[in-house]
Amino acid sequence: MTDPVYQKCVNPDCSATYAVRDVLFSCRGCGGLLDVCYDWDRLEVSRSLWFFERRWGTAGRDLAARADYSGVWRFRELLPFARIEDIVTVGEGRTTLQQADRLAAALNMKPGHVFLQYEGFNPSGSFKDNGMTAGFTMARMLGRRRVACASTGNTSASMAMFASMAAPAGDPPVQGIVFVGSGKVAYGKLAQALDHGALTLQIDGDFDACMRRVIEISDKLGIYLLNSLNPFRLEGQKTIMYRILEGLDWEIPDWIIVPGGNLGNSSAFGKAFLELAHLGLVRRVPRLAIINAAGANTLYDLFHNRGLRWNGGRIDREAVAAKYREMDAQGQRAHTIASAIEIGRPVNLTKALRSLDVMNGVVRQVDDESILDHKAMVGCYGYSCEPASAASVAGLHLLLDEGVISRDERVVCVLTGHGLKDSDTTVKYHAGIDAKAAKWPDPVTPTGKLSNHPIPVPDDLAAICKAIGEPLAG
Repeated sequence: MTDPVYQKCVNPDCSATYAVRDVLFSCRGCGGLLDVCYDWDRLEVSRSLWFFERRWGTAGRDLAARADYSGVWRFRELLPFARIEDIVTVGEGRTTLQQADRLAAALNMKPGHVFLQYEGFNPSGSFKDNGMTAGFTMARMLGRRRVACASTGNTSASMAMFASMAAPAGDPPVQGIVFVGSGKVAYGKLAQALDHGALTLQIDGDFDACMRRVIEISDKLGIYLLNSLNPFRLEGQKTIMYRILEGLDWEIPDWIIVPGGNLGNSSAFGKAFLELAHLGLVRRVPRLAIINAAGANTLYDLFHNRGLRWNGGRIDREAVAAKYREMDAQGQRAHTIASAIEIGRPVNLTKALRSLDVMNGVVRQVDDESILDHKAMVGCYGYSCEPASAASVAGLHLLLDEGVISRDERVVCVLTGHGLKDSDTTVKYHAGIDAKAAKWPDPVTPTGKLSNHPIPVPDDLAAICKAIGEPLAG
């Protein structure tokens, strides 16, 4: 390619290249996934840590200040596909790394060794905003006025939010179209898509069925696809790693642990470190742990049980096809309380295998009970997260018990979404009842090991004092 920014097939036996403005989400030749690639020498990116100097900017009208205000675009030299005037931003990515010493103590780890990257601080409440700002920026560059996604909840919330704000004042609005599966989305997330005005289509099927249909519709109707199959989405998600490193003063942690659903985050993280290492901006690469829910464990089964590996990009595609045939023959569909990672056919499987190779990674699975217990544990120590987020902490606990991670290593768990995304699940865990119940039953029957159940109390001063543990004197 003559342009220093281009798209390239990840299959090394193909390696076809395409212009940055070519709208396609798989290789025309072999069907492989695409990367956004950069000729770093021609782009003259500094090989020093010049971006140590923090950019915080303002939310005002100045383009550079608005870009600096974004926790994605203040790293724009490391995703240089867009001009500053094309950037679509809502102030996403202003998230911080939290040192979680009380959680570390509960896991029998040393203070300063467990960190939580809390992406629930994003405007829509999840990590998706990091990728969506990049996807919408590309949509603006292409002049696309309709966008679509399949979603288990967070993607639709983020896309609908960006669509509602993407058009400049006086321009026609951008239409967001959301495909969700029947009964497969938490109400807190569905409410966001509806509130932001997205056309929401509830498909009779699961996420994988929605994904197939949204790809077909996008292709036939010229609608811009904003699932993580879109390689520009992953460019934005790389910046989660930059913020973690920045939070650690650019000292490399020993482990990054992330929930695994459609595998966009894990794919982006490996690409981030590939590029940072190429530019000489990191001395070493942390290890990666991807944590599946046991009810949506395709990657775990293929990688941990069946030995599937990146193999220089020449992955055993027949092994993947055989796994999917087995799933179909057995009527097996993803099913987990962690709806954000309830995905049976992850579209970024190939890139995730590359990340596991680059980052010397491991894959584990945790069951729903463990996810909910660790969600409660995280909440008890100050960070409300959705169930999928807690898979990373449950995975850390498991890897500590296995001895894969030592208790004096430094670990970052990525919390992908805010706890209010799925408050019904939280209330049911703690109280054992539907969150919409008119009043608590007496007695309350909680379902979780770490439940903090509400106590029904009469409207009586003595009874209230007794419940507090301070009997009324006199």
